[in-house]
Amino acid sequence: MSTTRRHFLSAAAAGLAAPLMAQRRSANDNIQIALIGAGGMGSADVRSSLAVGGVKLVAVSDIYEGRLTRAKENWGSDLFTTRDYREVLARPDIDAVIIGTPDHWHQKISIDAMNAGKDVYCEKPMVQHVDDGKPVIEAARKTGRIIQVGSQRVSSIVYQKAKDLIQGGSIGQLNMVEAWWDRNSAIGAWQYSIPPDATPDNIDWDRFLGRAPKLPFEPVRLFRWRNYRDYGTGVAGDLFVHLFSGMHFVTGAIGPQRVYATGGLRFWKDGRDVPDVMLGLYDYAASDKHPAFNLSLRVNFVDGAGESSGFRFVGSEGILTIGNGVTVTKTPRESEPGYTIDTFPKAVQETFLKEYSDKYPKQKASADAIRPESEDKYLPPPGYSDHLDHHRNFIKAVRAHKPVIEDAVFGFRAAGPALLSNISVFEKRVCLWDPQTMTLS
Repeated sequence: MSTTRRHFLSAAAAGLAAPLMAQRRSANDNIQIALIGAGGMGSADVRSSLAVGGVKLVAVSDIYEGRLTRAKENWGSDLFTTRDYREVLARPDIDAVIIGTPDHWHQKISIDAMNAGKDVYCEKPMVQHVDDGKPVIEAARKTGRIIQVGSQRVSSIVYQKAKDLIQGGSIGQLNMVEAWWDRNSAIGAWQYSIPPDATPDNIDWDRFLGRAPKLPFEPVRLFRWRNYRDYGTGVAGDLFVHLFSGMHFVTGAIGPQRVYATGGLRFWKDGRDVPDVMLGLYDYAASDKHPAFNLSLRVNFVDGAGESSGFRFVGSEGILTIGNGVTVTKTPRESEPGYTIDTFPKAVQETFLKEYSDKYPKQKASADAIRPESEDKYLPPPGYSDHLDHHRNFIKAVRAHKPVIEDAVFGFRAAGPALLSNISVFEKRVCLWDPQTMTLS
């Protein structure tokens, strides 16, 4: 490595590279991106970014040599590849990076990238631990760089429609939200394939471990890292955080005040140390954007009905569900409440019935008196991809240097209660959270 290159790399790694001034780009200029962590999700992120148009991938970093080879097969032999992400950040020709690493690297690489003058697309959850969140927010504020977290529901036209309907009073006052994400497959439960050439020669094991406990080489922990608390965040960080992101976007909520979760390892006895079943309950206080409501979440990796996920927003006047699209179901309330007077004395019953019939007089049956029930469905166009829209919004923000919805604050307010769910399960306690200040009581 040349002296000049080594000096630049050291400065970038130490966070000493001066933040770049915001620049407006011509619509004809390519946004040059790099991928750090070329696993399945990171590679999918690159494909979506390239599909936006006006984007060029110039560098890829991964600690497994096989993925660097595959990156060149996919995107060209002239691609710059390295096992050391700091070499990517040292390149002045890179505008933005996509971070698709295991969760325990999200905070450090995001901060290093912003300090090196790069905009950041970071896969969810934004951080692995609650204490990781505020330093990312501070780095974004200090550097002025864009960071967008990768929960695509905030860019979805389906969730925007749900937001518009709820804000328009389609279901009356919101009382409760239910959300779930169930899976019944080995791949869905993170039983990812392990390459036969996974050896210490092809893998930078120490770099993978990072801040995690030092352990002997064991490729299953790399290629199935979501199964281990040392590197991932379990079902809460993989799936609860998607549900929090979508729900916060639809309702305008910023987080619960009280978190209780339970769960366990019921089926996948494969050496993992995170639950395959998790249930969470969350109390949301009233705000100027929404009334007080309760949220319940469920993730189940041993359900027999295949994979499904969705939402039910239960209101005083109806129910809004989100699946492939949005459905609003309204069932009119009964016109009179009914009564239970059998245990009253006869004279009291007669008095009650007279007052009741005066208040709720009998109506003559007629066609006009038949109460309507309604179900309205709103479906996206065939082939619609919210993942593509999420990357379109990121690239647009990088080009114009304008804020995104799922910035560091939004990302932490979604990750926070998901991470508290893990604390609640592993420590068997209720967690109290201040969503405004994003602090654990």
